Order: sequence, then structure tokens, then C-alpha cells
Amino acid sequence: MSQHVRARSRTSKRVAVAVALGLLAAAAAWVNAPHDKQDGARSARALDDRPTAAAASVAAADRAAARTARDPSQGLAGVSDETLARIPGNARQLVLVTGKAEDSSESTVTLYSRPGPGSDWAADVSWPARNGAQGWSPPAERTQGDLTTPIGVFSLTDAGGLLPKPPGTKFPYDRSRLFVPSGQGVNGESLAGAFDYVVAIDFNRERGVSPLDPRQPDGEDKGGNIWLHVDHDGPSQGCVGIPKEAMKTLLQSLDPAAHPVVAMGPAGFTG
Repeated sequence: MSQHVRARSRTSKRVAVAVALGLLAAAAAWVNAPHDKQDGARSARALDDRPTAAAASVAAADRAAARTARDPSQGLAGVSDETLARIPGNARQLVLVTGKAEDSSESTVTLYSRPGPGSDWAADVSWPARNGAQGWSPPAERTQGDLTTPIGVFSLTDAGGLLPKPPGTKFPYDRSRLFVPSGQGVNGESLAGAFDYVVAIDFNRERGVSPLDPRQPDGEDKGGNIWLHVDHDGPSQGCVGIPKEAMKTLLQSLDPAAHPVVAMGPAGFTG
């Protein structure tokens, strides 16, 4: 056999081996590949759905966590369901007075607001406060001179004081020299300046008039003149006292258009 023929033979063998290897690779690819268009579409959809399904699963978990974390009291701590039900739906401002205990004169005042009906309440600012020297009593049981603060939810409509109204005050404000307390506090402390600023709590009073108006629609036996006023470093006869600067802030914050109310009583109270 000539050298030329032997070279051709070797070339032919190499070509045959390459062809055989190519056929094996094609067969393997055919076995592993989808066998028709429907199978291919299903495979493509499965690949495309993986990130979508994962995102949906994460979103569902987030929604479940949000439902679990939601405060059933609408953001208000230490308030009973009965009291929550008594807060008017149109109220967008709330002064929450939370007493330390039923027989305590120590409490906390927190101003809350919400953007609209059904929204959760958000705390804006909080101050230490004092209430009646003998603590709290339900309105039906309260009597004149018993040194308790009435439990419940009441509207806030009128303000006044010895001093000029703070800039930005939106409430009707009666400035009068008659806002001067007489005598001494329950513990003998001076009451000077206690009525520099007041907001009348609408318990047994006429609305839309000066806090000084003496009328008591439910009778004198229940007492009246229950105000938010400047703290005089001692328990009150039934009012709620907060620091002077806090009263200024309250007057500048409360807006009749937001239908503000006060909810007050010992922690967890029913009003």
C-alpha cells in the first residue's frame, strides 16, 4: 500500500470516530430534552413561576405577620373595649388620662391623634398628671366634694384662663380675671396659677360657653367644673392637672374640627 493510500485510510477512520461521537451526543440531548412542544412549554412555565411563587409566599407571610402584630385596641394602651366603643367615630384627637390606680391621684396624660375614622391612634406627646385626691369614680356614683375624678369619655369644646390664649389656639377661649382659685389645695399647697390655662371637660356642664359658666344640667349633687388645668403640685378635687407648658401645648394642638374628646380613668378602665 502506498504512503498516500495509508494517509487516506487514517483520515477516514478519524472522520468515522468523530461522526460516531457526534451521534452519541445528539442522542443524549434528545433523551434529556422535552419530547414535544407542550412539555417544553410546561418546563418554561415552571422555570418562570419559581420567582413569582416565592414572592407570593413572602407577601402572604408579611400579611399574616401584620395581622398578628396589629394592636386590637387601635394603638391605645390600657383602655377597655367598652371605653373604645364610646369614643366617637368622628373624633380625630384624644386626650387619654390614665390613672395609676383606682384610688391614686397620680396619672399620665397622652395626646393622641388619627388621620380619620377607623384609623389607628398615634401618640403625639405625653405628660405626668394628677387627678382627684381620692382617685376615680363612675359618673353615676360621683358626688359633690368626694375628691374623685369622673371616669368616662367626654367631649372637649371650651377653654379659658387668666392669661392670654397661646398663639395658635383654635378653641373658644375666655380670658377672665375670674380664673383665680380660692383657698388652698387638698394638701395645703398654694393654688396660684392653677387656672392660668384651662380646658373644660364636658362633665355636667353646658357646652359652648365659658368654663366659668355655673350651670350643671345633671344637678349640683354630682359636682362640676371638672377641668384640665395647670398642675399645682398636689392632687385635685376632681380636675386633671398637667404642667403649665403642657397646657399651652394642649391649647395650641386641640382643634374643634377634629372633634377632640378626653377618655379618663384608672388603667384598664371601663367608662
